[in-house]
Amino acid sequence: MKKEHELRVRRHTRIRKRVLGSPERPRLAVFRSDRHIYAQVIDDTSGQTIAAASTVDRGLRGETSYGGNVEAAKRVGTLVAERAREKGISKVVFDRGGFLYHGRVAALADAAREAGLEF
Repeated sequence: MKKEHELRVRRHTRIRKRVLGSPERPRLAVFRSDRHIYAQVIDDTSGQTIAAASTVDRGLRGETSYGGNVEAAKRVGTLVAERAREKGISKVVFDRGGFLYHGRVAALADAAREAGLEF
């Protein structure tokens, strides 16, 4: 298990060399665990988190019985996009966090696109 984690961290480090969030186009960072999924819109120049959503948020905790499935990821993607749009963010750079663009990560990204984020 430790080896899988180390490989993901290596992939994430390679991705982060190229992906940088700016005030005009912040970074949409995704992290998934076995039970939950988290998304943040981050301005890397100032180190500020502009918007965030996860399956442990109070708004989503009652709606989903389990946070580690595709349906929960879609809800998190929609919620983080809505919160970013409220702050005036419409374009982001997607950071998959070293995870494959597949399953929950892809579902979150597709839901964020449908809710109005461009990437």
